[in-house]
Amino acid sequence: MSNKKKEVKESPLMNNIKSLAFPLLSILISIFVAVFFVIWAKPEFSLLDYPKAFVDLFDNIWKGSFGNTKKMLDTLIYVTPLLFTGVAHSLAFRTGLFNIGVEGQFALGMIGAALVGMIPGLPMLIHIPLMIIAGIVFGGLWAAIPGYLKAKIGANEVVNTIMMNYIALYLINFVVLRTAFGIPNAAKTYDIQASAQMPKIMVELSRGSWGIAIAVIFAILAYILLWKTTIGYELRAVGINPHASEYGGINISKNTVLSMVLSGAIAGIGGAMQVAGTAHNITDYVSLPGYGFDGIAVALLAKNNPIACIASALLFGALRASSRTLQLNGIPKEIISLIQAIIIIFVAIDFVYRWLGKRKKKGAIVNG
Repeated sequence: MSNKKKEVKESPLMNNIKSLAFPLLSILISIFVAVFFVIWAKPEFSLLDYPKAFVDLFDNIWKGSFGNTKKMLDTLIYVTPLLFTGVAHSLAFRTGLFNIGVEGQFALGMIGAALVGMIPGLPMLIHIPLMIIAGIVFGGLWAAIPGYLKAKIGANEVVNTIMMNYIALYLINFVVLRTAFGIPNAAKTYDIQASAQMPKIMVELSRGSWGIAIAVIFAILAYILLWKTTIGYELRAVGINPHASEYGGINISKNTVLSMVLSGAIAGIGGAMQVAGTAHNITDYVSLPGYGFDGIAVALLAKNNPIACIASALLFGALRASSRTLQLNGIPKEIISLIQAIIIIFVAIDFVYRWLGKRKKKGAIVNG
């Protein structure tokens, strides 16, 4: 009887259900708490009107993100970069690395793609793939630097990638403001060629492009890489236990650099798709776009699963897209940040709980 119970506990289905339970619970709790702020912001609601406030919040989020075809397509504008950055973070997290530099790698992918996108006379079938390659090169190389420093001298990747975000910011501003690629006195680059622009899903309704399809394809490819290849097995093994991996013959330094390069490359492709599908040029930045930092939340909610990042990015993209509708209906847009923050807190609690559980098991084994 005990063996049967053990089999049920260790079955893949039960593990998947357990892994989904906490993210779903964190979403529900975040919305539950956010409703109290709706009550506080709108005088017509009291605590007794909690159900009405809940319906009001959910209704406005839905209308602002999926209310009609145009809203749905506009939501994809936010979902696409979040999916790329979420997958980029997932690849690094799986190897035990905290790649805060996804923000800078995304931005470098944008500038690389913009420079390639300005080349005249290329057909679309060549131009767009060249922009993707530019995103891979710029993002991957930018991530390779902190990856190499981590592998060779043990330099902390968090500190290095944060510094490189600011270097990326000023490098982009230099290109925009101080080179021939920028329009004089306009604080932006020239638009990319029409052949470099990603086709829109419905031109007459929205700027939402087919870049979302590229994002989904790369999310699937990242999943296949991590769980269906030897390279992915080594990356995950290093993330789970680097000492045991090294004892088993896995090269930790190589996989550290590889993980950072792959993470940066995915982020760079996201930047390329942002230019090809939505922006079509680069402006100077006071601060970076923020998609890389939001990608952390996407990856954490998805439990570092690239496929689950699709649903996670859709959630956070929908929240971003609905902020204007919330404001127009008397609900502060900061509620979106509140919901995101509560989700991250509860997902972090889950990680701490699992870490403490592992420590407890190790202690029991040692004492036993």
